[in-house]
Amino acid sequence: MNANASKAKPGQATRSAQHPLAPGQASTVLWYQQPAEQWIEALPVGNGRLGAMVFGRPGEERIQFNEETRWSGGPYDPMVEGGAKHVDEIRRLIFDGDYRKAHKLFGRHLMGKPIEQQKYQSFGDLILNFGEGAVENYHRQLDLDTAIATTRFTRDGITHTREVFVSPIDQAIIVRLTAGQPGAVSFTAQLRGIRNTSHSNYGNDVFSMDGLGDDRLILRGKSADYLGIEGKLRYEAQLTVQTDGGVSQVVDDQLGVTGADSATLYLAAATNFVNYKTLGADPHQRVEEVLGKLETRPYDTVLNEHLNEHRRLFRRVSVDLGEGPASSLPTDERLSRPEDPALAALVLQYGRYLLITSSRPGTQPANLQGIWNEEMNPKWDAKYTININTQMNYWPAEAGNLAECAEPLFRMVGELAENGTKLAKLNYGCNGWVAHQNTDIWRAAAPMDGPNWGAFTVGGAWIGTHLWEHQLFAPDTTKLASHYPLLKGSAEFFLDYLVTDPKSGKLVTNPSTSPENSPGRPDNTPFYDDLASWMSPGTTLCAGATIDQQIVADVFDQFVEASAVMGVDEELRKQAAEARAMLAPMKIGSDGDLQEWQEDWPQSEESHRHISHLYGLYPGCQITPRETAGLAKAAAVVLDQRGLTGNGWSSAWKAACWARLANAEKAMANFDFAMLNYTCPNLFSQCIKAPQVDGSHGFSAAIIEMLLQSQGGEIQFLPCLPATRWPVGNIHGLRARGGFEVDLKWSAGKLQHATIRSKNGLPCRIRTSIALEARTAAGQVVASSKDAVLEFPTETGADYLIAPI
Repeated sequence: MNANASKAKPGQATRSAQHPLAPGQASTVLWYQQPAEQWIEALPVGNGRLGAMVFGRPGEERIQFNEETRWSGGPYDPMVEGGAKHVDEIRRLIFDGDYRKAHKLFGRHLMGKPIEQQKYQSFGDLILNFGEGAVENYHRQLDLDTAIATTRFTRDGITHTREVFVSPIDQAIIVRLTAGQPGAVSFTAQLRGIRNTSHSNYGNDVFSMDGLGDDRLILRGKSADYLGIEGKLRYEAQLTVQTDGGVSQVVDDQLGVTGADSATLYLAAATNFVNYKTLGADPHQRVEEVLGKLETRPYDTVLNEHLNEHRRLFRRVSVDLGEGPASSLPTDERLSRPEDPALAALVLQYGRYLLITSSRPGTQPANLQGIWNEEMNPKWDAKYTININTQMNYWPAEAGNLAECAEPLFRMVGELAENGTKLAKLNYGCNGWVAHQNTDIWRAAAPMDGPNWGAFTVGGAWIGTHLWEHQLFAPDTTKLASHYPLLKGSAEFFLDYLVTDPKSGKLVTNPSTSPENSPGRPDNTPFYDDLASWMSPGTTLCAGATIDQQIVADVFDQFVEASAVMGVDEELRKQAAEARAMLAPMKIGSDGDLQEWQEDWPQSEESHRHISHLYGLYPGCQITPRETAGLAKAAAVVLDQRGLTGNGWSSAWKAACWARLANAEKAMANFDFAMLNYTCPNLFSQCIKAPQVDGSHGFSAAIIEMLLQSQGGEIQFLPCLPATRWPVGNIHGLRARGGFEVDLKWSAGKLQHATIRSKNGLPCRIRTSIALEARTAAGQVVASSKDAVLEFPTETGADYLIAPI
């Protein structure tokens, strides 16, 4: 869907006369000439814990808000006893080709109970009523550099300005209302909870909305029961106002302000969530503390501290890919002109912005919708889908210089491992830890949604690879020591879980599945799945799906390196290395494509959205055009077979894969197709017409990958530059593996110079297609390239200028 044709209602707003942005803002500002009619047109602001969607309506403004721990149900344990005693039979059936019987046996004995997990839900709406009337000179924008959503318009000759941001310092949603004439700010405000009207069997929250004293509104409630899990989460939000002049008063459930020069609304929200096992906090006390502190803080101080903290992260990277005729258009109109180079720069920075505002140290990780969700029953429950989507949310973290923003993901890995250790024993009789295809805030690790989806035993392992990637980008033995038990536990699980394929004699995972994709073998016909009570299109169960083998290879490789660095577990390291050597290898099929399964089965769908077997190309590094040219060619065949259709995150993954293959034309074809078909007016990506943030993060990472790569111990400058689209540009602050920061500048599609900043003093190795020379900041020549490689030692904290000779 490309919903970029939304129009203002008659008389509601008129279009701005001129392009309102300053030079350079086309890559950091989203702007529009009309209010949001739909949620996917509203603008997201957040601080990692609190999120808000700003509609910018002149008459009745809606600010829909979320708090990260506002989920259905409460702590629960979906694990069941006795699954391990059925695993050998399931494996035998799979090896014998009786996949349907194995599917049913897995479903009856290894699935979690309940079969589904809990839901991330909307907290409520802040409604501001200003009265009706025609407006002129309407402008709405989101400035990524300030993390402020601004609405500005003229009514009855008076200019009104609204600014909304979520402070990471003061932990509140802040709405600032000003006018161009004294005494012109008047409005009423309400907090509104949301009833679950679409699925009454899912249960409703119990909540109330009241006034509290003379200047506060309060919304409090308890989460709904869901799938037999009692709703134990309690929550509260309070709204207060500070005015410059005028009168404010609370009557029943409505706060009114009349005749003020300006007004500042502070909205605080909290729950009783402590951690995934415990609900013992006092949401009322939490909210009171936030608002109590804000009562003594001047607005300018609150604003400036918010700006400083946001910019501390956001300004680490700046990018200029040039501008074109479409760069001056409103953002929703720019989506129909994806050739605009500044749009690609905006998308890169938007993904970074979403990560900053939905995932900060101490918060929950970004879920399917980041932190923004207006539904009580969102698509896929707005959970953590760990067969690609959660991982994609964090693809820009390391290279995009936002490593701190991955801390919530790392913490979730540790929490999943706690549950996954018990589950590994119960389901499979294995040591170590395991998590499957999905999880929620309660850190459910058991298989869910039925065997076709749930039998994905490498979901937790995939997330765990991010721990080692963090070490590669910023070598730190202290941090590695804290992550090492998780890397070790994942390796221990697969040392126990792998079995020998009787056909090849190689080690494979079994049971296994290639996420959500049923192979098109002749016997894989639809059947009634009595566990899930639906007609299954077939089964995904198999042995040794290619993505499993690739991820397990990374798990072993990373553990071997980590244990060597730490100087521990020598015997286990030896076992992992031996098992790694015995893994079933990747195979090329009869059509020249990389096989998705051990057998050369055809696809059941012409263009399946998942390209799981290309994990080894990206985000993994096992397939490279130089070292594994045959596999790289086979991966390109898969990408051509799958084509452009899919959804937003699928397009982003394909673009990143084409970047690894240095095919700029096809990488940009996926970018263009996604902008035209899978991008919301507010730049959220879409999956089957549902808004998600994974594709937004994914394209940020894919564009970075086109400009800088660092896999295999080598850095490459501009490895996939679309020279005709971005002939001139520069980017500052990207990160490369090995502990380096990189700036790049190019002209006429060719590198002018690069700057390497060494953070760890490790040797730097640059692969190059042109002769390069490295100089110190003082101009001393360090090294010149030889045999397509420029290699030189570095000192911690030193800068090196790299330029063509």
